[in-house]
Amino acid sequence: MADLELAIAPMHRLCKKAGADRVSEAAARELAKALEEIGIKIAKEALDFAMHTGRKTIKAEDIEIAARKVMGR
Repeated sequence: MADLELAIAPMHRLCKKAGADRVSEAAARELAKALEEIGIKIAKEALDFAMHTGRKTIKAEDIEIAARKVMGR
């Protein structure tokens, strides 16, 4: 299994916030993997926006725009 950047405990909490009574370790790991993949896609898009405007620093606005694009909002 690849090393995850996201901790597993917050994944359990997210599932419980969504209404789950119980969450398996495997489910929490899968959620972490999925969120990490989405996060990397958003970060790459945000970097593209920052570089397009001549910056090396990703700003909150870049993330907002990238999240809308990646998540289709």
